[in-house]
Amino acid sequence: MFFLPEIHQHREFPRGMRATAGVAPGIAAWGLMTGVAMVNSGMSAFEAVAMTLLVYAGSSQLAALPLIAAGAPAWVIWATGFCVNLRFVVFSLHLREYFMHMPRWRRLVTGFLTADLSYAVFTHQYPEPAREPAGQLAQEAFLAGNYFVTWMSWVLASLVGVALGNMIPSAWGLGFSGVLCLLGVLCSMANTRLRIVAALAAGAAAVAAYALPLKLNIVTAIAVAVLACLWLEGRPPLRLNQGRA
Repeated sequence: MFFLPEIHQHREFPRGMRATAGVAPGIAAWGLMTGVAMVNSGMSAFEAVAMTLLVYAGSSQLAALPLIAAGAPAWVIWATGFCVNLRFVVFSLHLREYFMHMPRWRRLVTGFLTADLSYAVFTHQYPEPAREPAGQLAQEAFLAGNYFVTWMSWVLASLVGVALGNMIPSAWGLGFSGVLCLLGVLCSMANTRLRIVAALAAGAAAVAAYALPLKLNIVTAIAVAVLACLWLEGRPPLRLNQGRA
């Protein structure tokens, strides 16, 4: 919603942009690498541009590309993308209290444009939702400036990657840059014991199930992490003085 005057003219909009500017190069590297990967997987330029603009989900795009190139069944591609993007359900549940006052179309646009890093930066800046209209508008403007930077960094770099295609050599290590970007997201969000357990469980399961076909180790890792967290959340907290007189 950065095109609305009350949003982009608000003082919190440039603050949101500045707060996200530091991670923009990592997002751009990830987008550039994804654009190149789409072309190298056999997609036409039109298909790659359409996927960039309509999907806007780097991790699920990269998970789906080898499946599309291998001719995997549609349900496997959809299931993989669904599982990889399940984290956005958690993001949406958390952000619901912040933006339920907004019209539905604005909530839908906000949900589409909010990415991992924009969510992390926003919730770090505003750990609690505002209750008064002025504070709610300020939070919306901050998030809009935030995801404006992430969206522009991603889309422009991805389109450059599509345009360059095979011209960018793999020796540049763009894939490694993208991995570093995702590791930064992971480290910034692994701030509780339960989230650390989820990350470790997912990593272990992904490695253990690496031999599964069609990248199903990703789906397995997500399922293991979710089940482990659900089991741990249902257990009573451990008390150090339990059993003492």
